[in-house]
Amino acid sequence: MGETSQMRSEPITVSVTRTVAADQAHVIAAWARSGQELIAGFPGYLGSGWIRPDPASDQWHMLFRFADAASLAAWERSPERAWWVASAQGLVGDGAAEKRTGIEGWFDDPAYREFIDRAPASPPRWKQMVSIIIVFFPLSLLANWSLGFVTVGWPLPLRVLLLVLVVAPIMTYFGLPFITRALRPWLLKGRR
Repeated sequence: MGETSQMRSEPITVSVTRTVAADQAHVIAAWARSGQELIAGFPGYLGSGWIRPDPASDQWHMLFRFADAASLAAWERSPERAWWVASAQGLVGDGAAEKRTGIEGWFDDPAYREFIDRAPASPPRWKQMVSIIIVFFPLSLLANWSLGFVTVGWPLPLRVLLLVLVVAPIMTYFGLPFITRALRPWLLKGRR
């Protein structure tokens, strides 16, 4: 078995860069999802993903992976792919395409990834402030009461430092995650 036939039996990853107008991002996101649904039904398909460097970027990097070169060739010659590519005519500009085999193709096991949507909306600052107060006030009160017996006579900066060193990790790892989960419907009410 020669090196060429060995390469043909390895998984192959295709990376395509496409240019998309910013005002067409939602349309192209739907187009990308439809392409992923089409490609998912093909034998040898291992996974795909769409990556944008940032939400304002007009460059979309598309990755898809097949078990071998023959499976990829079947997808590339298929009428489904031809229809899908043609359906974005005038909306998407083609860019560079690369085919890679072996470890440089894709380090992790393939999985569906999509990084197209905007970041989730954050709650208004006043709701964030209320959430922090709900956790910080009782925790601060409890810490002041319990540490007050230990820190009697300490200078104020040292008492505050000890309080911060005790309260900050509790708030960060337990209090705030708990309260934001509990208040999530209220925090995100009216947000998309």
